[in-house]
Amino acid sequence: MRHIDVHKMADTARFNGFHTALLLWCAIIIICDGYDLAVAGIALPSIMSEMGVTAQDAGFMVSSALFGMMFGAIFLGTLADRIGRRWTIVICLFLFSVFTAAAGMTSDPYTFSVMRFLAGLGIGGVMPNVVAQMTEYSPRKIRATMVTLMFSGYAVGGMLAAVLGKGLIEQHGWQSVFLAAGVPVLLIPFILKSMPESMPFLIKQGRIDELKAILARMEPGYRPGLEDDFQIPVTERATGAPIGKLFQEGRGLSTIMFWIAFFMCLFMVYALSSWLAKLMAGAGYSLGSALTFVLVLNFGAVIGAVGGGWLADRYHIKYVLVGMYALAAVSITLLGYPMPSSLLFLVVGLAGASTIGTQIVTYAYAGQFYPSAVRSTGIGWASGVGRSGAILAPIVIGTLVGMSLPLQQNFLAISIPAVIATIAVALIRHERSATAKIAAVRVTEPA
Repeated sequence: MRHIDVHKMADTARFNGFHTALLLWCAIIIICDGYDLAVAGIALPSIMSEMGVTAQDAGFMVSSALFGMMFGAIFLGTLADRIGRRWTIVICLFLFSVFTAAAGMTSDPYTFSVMRFLAGLGIGGVMPNVVAQMTEYSPRKIRATMVTLMFSGYAVGGMLAAVLGKGLIEQHGWQSVFLAAGVPVLLIPFILKSMPESMPFLIKQGRIDELKAILARMEPGYRPGLEDDFQIPVTERATGAPIGKLFQEGRGLSTIMFWIAFFMCLFMVYALSSWLAKLMAGAGYSLGSALTFVLVLNFGAVIGAVGGGWLADRYHIKYVLVGMYALAAVSITLLGYPMPSSLLFLVVGLAGASTIGTQIVTYAYAGQFYPSAVRSTGIGWASGVGRSGAILAPIVIGTLVGMSLPLQQNFLAISIPAVIATIAVALIRHERSATAKIAAVRVTEPA
């Protein structure tokens, strides 16, 4: 009888077509997710004009999706550890595609807000699940790069919404960009056919033949045997409530630190997304349309995510993150000072790299920190708690803008969370992570 450690096999597998297909599918899902989240901001001026809503009502309409994302990240992340990731990902895709399209068929702000809340459940819920999926199946040497490359699709989706939105809205009205978001629901049958299920979930369910087929695709050198006994490391097994597991085995402090880091980073992301253009316009800068800001910020996010993932695979991911959050504090603070437009574009790109890009690397670290059996739960709760920062940011910074403070003070307020996040990540006890424990166990195993 062969005893096979499925996670060790995943760690040491060579990158092949199986990994390429998984990366492609997860990236497509995240691109759709990013589009659905960004589309409301792109269409908001047209929506306000057609529905005749006030700025306050418009703020509520936008925040309804963020509330949905908070609940979706928590509950759908946890659900995946019970019913499997593949079906949970499909449920999330259905939610954000169908209800974003449904929002395009509404004519009043209240129905629109309900549809966006329901879409937000899927937008928030899919993130922890695709991160957990990529973390589980990626070869260890390129794991952070794979996760961040996949998650850079989030910024690509934002850019896609900005590029397509202008033409579609001008020719067909704001409803068209929402209706276009319903197209990805057609991908569901292909995802169910192609997306592998979580390995520990298959072992738990006794679906061994399905597991053998996945392992043979992941590691072509593996030949299934009738007597194969599949195992996961003791450190990867969960007992008791999944949420409680986040605080067991010395992970309590680190879990709280992850929550703080997610809160602070999402606060910065949504503060910049909501108020950067307004603040700069008030400072007298002529930077063209808001479309340019969206593109520069998100282009920087792609560079930051992929570059951060590359660094995390070569150096300690914790300290890479500490450096990225420190860069966020510096770059956002610099936005408050006069500079040439070309330099300002560069600083805006750095701000995107060190906020949106850093958030993606933080997802990657959370995926590596928690055991596979509660990975979706851990990422989901961190993301859900972080969403409260996303909800608060537009309100808090909007209040400061209303006080007519100097530009430097507004950006200083946005940069303070970066300092707090830097400290929080520095306090994470990496030695308690699943990655560190598995490595320690394997070092002590007999050759």
